[in-house]
Amino acid sequence: MANDRIHDVSAIIDQAPISKFQKWTIALCGLVAVMDGLDTQAIAFVAPVIAKDWSMDLSSFGTIFGAGLLGLTLGALILGSLADLVGRRIVIIMSTFWFGVFSLLTVYATNSDQLLALRLLTGLGLGGAMPNIIALTSEYSPRRVRATLITLMFCGFPLGAVLGGLASSKLIVLFGWKSVFVLGGVLPLLLVPLLWFALPESIRYMVVKGGEGRKIATILARVDSAGSYRESDEWLKEQAMPGLPARHLFTQGRAAGTLTLWVIFFANLLMVYFLINWLPSVLRQAGLPIERAIIATVLLNVGGIIGGLVLSRVVDRRGPAILSVSYALAALAVAAIGSVGNSIPVIMAVVFVAGFFVLGSQLCMNAIAAAFYPTPMRSTGVGWAMGLGRVGSIVGPVIGGVLLTLGWETATLFFVMAAPAVVAALSVAALMAGHKHRLA
Repeated sequence: MANDRIHDVSAIIDQAPISKFQKWTIALCGLVAVMDGLDTQAIAFVAPVIAKDWSMDLSSFGTIFGAGLLGLTLGALILGSLADLVGRRIVIIMSTFWFGVFSLLTVYATNSDQLLALRLLTGLGLGGAMPNIIALTSEYSPRRVRATLITLMFCGFPLGAVLGGLASSKLIVLFGWKSVFVLGGVLPLLLVPLLWFALPESIRYMVVKGGEGRKIATILARVDSAGSYRESDEWLKEQAMPGLPARHLFTQGRAAGTLTLWVIFFANLLMVYFLINWLPSVLRQAGLPIERAIIATVLLNVGGIIGGLVLSRVVDRRGPAILSVSYALAALAVAAIGSVGNSIPVIMAVVFVAGFFVLGSQLCMNAIAAAFYPTPMRSTGVGWAMGLGRVGSIVGPVIGGVLLTLGWETATLFFVMAAPAVVAALSVAALMAGHKHRLA
């Protein structure tokens, strides 16, 4: 007898109330994001201290920042695509273990070459985790609140930077710079066993791959407790894509949108990583105590968390076009950082506003990239957007180091670094004009 029990998993997730199982899955992804943010930001917190201890020119840290970000780029490109072949779950766990181990090994660095190599290796794991926690969260989120849930989850990244900054400001004084990397290594390694036993595979990914009827039915029952699902049921699946997922970034009318997403991520991440890597050092050179300079970076990330949550709700209700306005405001805020004088309260307020629009917009763009691509290539699409965008994250810190070496004034430095926000604003408008149907 033919089986007439056919279920659309995506429709069930979209229509059912958000279950405890979904909340728990998204929370686990958020914990990975916290660890990711803590480890990514750690080098910026300790750079002024290491430079003093090792008698290094602070501007030489541009290449060390860049090495870590190169690792992030390679991790996003390689492990994002790998996850569309082997699954999100195992890549997330593997990446978390990897960056925990190499963060811990950083305490043994004794010179700049060793530090550069270890930041490169740590970055591979950091970059591999990011696109996959975004994809997994997207695939367990109802469409009606998808941008909000992805942004809420990924707020763990700036939250990790905030908590890392607060902890680092105390740890460095009490135990020295190595203690920051001990913290950044131990915490992810403690998280790995929890991920192994509690993190599920993406149900939409399992439907696409097929052959997982029992697991799909079990998970779907936890997502929708009011439904009735059996191993023998059939599942509507998105069309599989043969060959390597990366080539499909440019098929079926996606080419222009893919390139536009890359431009947005490049411009945004250039600004983000210039700010999070150089802000403590630039403000320190401008006369702020190291503790205040670190707190300014904490405020940048707090602004990003609040901005992401506010902007994502607007995106879910009004659509992604609002991000074009957000990026325009980001340009004004970044330019203002170097022009508001030496008043600490004013500097802190402007940095907070910059974080609101720069980091907040990037958090929302993660959700936009996830929505743009179908399940069989979602991790690849997000991974390549983040990976190619990471070229900007490498360029930003390196440019910062070059401009500081040339003796540029703070006001001019931040004015120049506001330009990418204008590019991002125009690119969002172009993306919406050509691909609104994919993002509806």
